[in-house]
Amino acid sequence: MSETQNDQGARDLRESGDNDGGAVNGNADEAVADSNGKAVTDTNGKVVRSEEEWRRILDPMEYHVLREGGTEMAHTGALLHEDREGIYRCKACGAELFRSTTKFDSLCGWPSFYQPEDAAVTTSEDRSHGMVRTEVRCARCDSHLGHVFDDAPRQPTGLRYCMNSVSLDFEER
Repeated sequence: MSETQNDQGARDLRESGDNDGGAVNGNADEAVADSNGKAVTDTNGKVVRSEEEWRRILDPMEYHVLREGGTEMAHTGALLHEDREGIYRCKACGAELFRSTTKFDSLCGWPSFYQPEDAAVTTSEDRSHGMVRTEVRCARCDSHLGHVFDDAPRQPTGLRYCMNSVSLDFEER
């Protein structure tokens, strides 16, 4: 399957849904569904997929970053210099994560935001690669998004959510 076909197939799986309670947070536009249109969320609204399903709907780089906690190379992400007004969503499940109004140029090589949407992300300690960092994951599907650092004193929160472009979709508004 070509990358374009895979992207479209994944988008179709992320965006298709039913209107009988499959929506997460009461928004039918944010429902996550399988290829038969059935919601694949648990009773808490969390996305439930096998690793085989994730491999099928994500391209290899997306899978590496989102499901294996990888990182794309600095300064290579498609959304690094995105400056239009809009919403940044989780590439894996479509959950709204960040608004463009919170994006800033931190010069770190990855898209940076000072604040996620309410309850959109979870954080945990990450001791990989000989460092102690705070990992950021999508609250809906538990996909790895990047890390958050407290090194942005010129931003309202003082935080820098350093995200992988490959883990995000941008929706212009």
